[in-house]
Amino acid sequence: MNQQSRLNKEHYRPCVSLVPLFNHLDKEQMNYIVGLAHSATHPRGEIIYSDGDVSKGLYILHKGRIKIYRLSENGKEQLVRILEPGDFTGELSLFDAKPHDAYAETLEPVELCVIQRDQMQQLLQDHPSISLRMLAEFSTRLADTEQRAARIAMETADTRIALYIADLSEQQRQMIVQLPMSRKDLASHLGTTPETISRKLTFFEEQGWIRQSGSKTIEILDLDALLLV
Repeated sequence: MNQQSRLNKEHYRPCVSLVPLFNHLDKEQMNYIVGLAHSATHPRGEIIYSDGDVSKGLYILHKGRIKIYRLSENGKEQLVRILEPGDFTGELSLFDAKPHDAYAETLEPVELCVIQRDQMQQLLQDHPSISLRMLAEFSTRLADTEQRAARIAMETADTRIALYIADLSEQQRQMIVQLPMSRKDLASHLGTTPETISRKLTFFEEQGWIRQSGSKTIEILDLDALLLV
């Protein structure tokens, strides 16, 4: 292997090793997967794929953030999820040749590792443990989607927003949380409007439950009160 090939492998290694699908593999197996990956960079606000596009394979996010969303018939955006480093998308094409049914748009400059569909399918056949981990990720996503749908159907906007902030605190393990998305995307995620998000957060602040700093930083002052909304 020449020096350039070694440098290329070392460039992709952090990307591949971030993903729970692969980080249990031994060094030789990891080297093989690293050799399959190729890099792609995208600026902020770029569409990586659209509804109806043919999938290129598995997209692994190395740096930056990506939002996955669908558009309703009237053009309203419905956020599906936000990808962070170590997350992946495009996995459904590994099992079915159907095109994408959503959009992937960068929220900031991103760097991806991409593994072609046929190569990824062979990996799944050669390493059943990867398939099992992928199924576990599908299960987690499905549970999250069902929980969000239940909240939208059964809980008030106040409760959905309050519980979302509480969940962020648990995920980020601190009482000063950073919203991972814009107010517009958060509204789509919670099944409400940006105006309602702003109005409810102002109300929470007036009650002394939170303190806002800018548009994305929230300090939780009374977690118990939020959980009782």
